[in-house]
Amino acid sequence: MKPNHPRALEEAWNHEQSGRRDQALAALRALLEAEPRCAEGWTDLGGLLLLQGRREEAEQCCARALREDRGCRTATLVLACSLMGSGHLDEAERLCRGALARDPGSLDALLALGKCLIKKGDLAQARTVLQRAGELGPGGRGLSRVLQALFAAQDDWAERRRDLERALPHYSSQQHDYEEASLCLLHGEFDRGWELYESRHGLPGSNSPVRHFSQPAWNGEAFPDRTLLLHWEQGLGDTLMFVRYASRVKRLGGRVLLLAQPSLADLVATCPGVDQVIVHLADLPSFDLQSPLLSLPRVFRTSLDSIPAEIPYLDVPGQVPNRQAIAAVLAAAHGRTRLGIAWAGSPTHTRDKQRSLPVDALAPLGALSGVAWYSFQKDQEPPASLPGVFPLAPLLGNFSDTAYALSGMDLVLAADTALAHLAGAMGIPTLLLLPYAPDFRWLLGRDDSPWYPSMRLFRQPRPEDWSAVIRMVLRKLGAS
Repeated sequence: MKPNHPRALEEAWNHEQSGRRDQALAALRALLEAEPRCAEGWTDLGGLLLLQGRREEAEQCCARALREDRGCRTATLVLACSLMGSGHLDEAERLCRGALARDPGSLDALLALGKCLIKKGDLAQARTVLQRAGELGPGGRGLSRVLQALFAAQDDWAERRRDLERALPHYSSQQHDYEEASLCLLHGEFDRGWELYESRHGLPGSNSPVRHFSQPAWNGEAFPDRTLLLHWEQGLGDTLMFVRYASRVKRLGGRVLLLAQPSLADLVATCPGVDQVIVHLADLPSFDLQSPLLSLPRVFRTSLDSIPAEIPYLDVPGQVPNRQAIAAVLAAAHGRTRLGIAWAGSPTHTRDKQRSLPVDALAPLGALSGVAWYSFQKDQEPPASLPGVFPLAPLLGNFSDTAYALSGMDLVLAADTALAHLAGAMGIPTLLLLPYAPDFRWLLGRDDSPWYPSMRLFRQPRPEDWSAVIRMVLRKLGAS
C-alpha cells in the first residue's frame, strides 16, 4: 500500500523538528521507495542531507526533485544554497533568479538571492533584494526549509540548532534586518546599522549566544556604585575588537566585569576599564546590569568619527608561559626585519573559504630580502617558499604567548583572523589581506581602518584573486 504523501511528509517533518533526524531520514527514504516520483520528498531529503554536511548527496536529491518537477521552487533554492556553500556562486545566483522569475513574490527566493549576492560582493544589488524581502511576511514550510539550507551552506548549522519552527513567525524580518545591518555597517551607515544589528540575537545559525540574564540591559546610563557585566559573543576576534569599549564604560560607573573566552582571559585583563575577568557563567559574582560586547557601539552611538581608536588598548600579560622559548626564537632574527604571518583562520568560520588564503598564494613573498619570517599559523606547515621561516605555532599555548610573540614583530601580514585583531589592538603595524566581499568592520573603498590606526588593508580586486593582493603587498614593501 502506497503511503499518503502529505501524511508521510508530515511524519518526517515532525521527526526533524523534534531532533529525530535519523527517523526523519528513514521516513523520507520509505516514502521515496514507494513513490520515487515524489518531488517534495526528494527536496526534504536533500535538505536534511545538507544539514548533515552531505552536500553531494543533497545536490543529487534536489536534482532528482527537479527532474520530477521542474518548477519545484524549494528544491531549486536548497540546491542553490548548497552550491553557495561550495563556492559555485554564479550557478547559485542563476537558480535563485530563475525561481524569482517564476514567482517574483517569493520570500525564500529573495533571501537566498540576497545571501548569494552578498557572498559575491554585489552589495548594491543585495541591498535592493533584501529590501524587497523585508516587505514580505513569513512563508511557511518552504521558507523554513530554505532558511535551514542557507545556514547549512555557510556553517555547521546542526551544531547550533534553534527551535526554528517557534521562531519562524518573526524570522523573515529578523533575517532581513540582520542582512541589512551588515550592509549598512559595511557602507559606514552606522546610525541605522548598529540599531538593526541587534537583530543578531537568537538568529538561527548565529554565533551570538542568547544569555537570559535577569539583570536589565545597560543602555549607556551612569551606574555609580553598581556593577556592570560585559559578556562576549561571536568569535575571539570580536572580543578583541570590542573590548576597547571597556574604558568608556568604566568612566560612567562603578565596577566592570567581563565574561570572556578562557583562552583570552589573561590578555583582556590588560584592557583599561576591566576590573575582573570571568570565564565561566557559574563563577559570576553578583552584578546589576549587563551588555553584550557587540551592543556597545549602539549604546555609545558610534559613528565613523567617534570610534574609540586609541591604541594600544591591549598589552602583554605579566604571565607568559613560553616567554623564554619565544624570546630565543625572536633573537634568531639577527638584525633582520621580523615579519609575522598568518594566512588562514578557523576552518569552522562561516566565511573561511572566502577569508583564508591558500598557502600557495604566498610563494611570491619569498622575493622579500632582509626579512626573518615568523609563522603564527596553527595546524598548517609554514610555506617552503618563505626562506628560513620560524614556526612559532608550537610555542603559542595561549593568547598571552601570542601577544608576547607579536610584541617582537616589526610587521604583521595576516588574513582576517583573531591574530590581526590582536596585532591591531596592540598597535603593531599590520597589513591585512581581505577578500572581495569583506566583513562589515572593514568597510569599503579604503586602505585604512578607523578601528585600527596601525593597520593597512589590501583588498581583492575580484573574487578569489589573492595573487593580486600579494602583488599589492610586494609593491608596498618595495619588492617589485
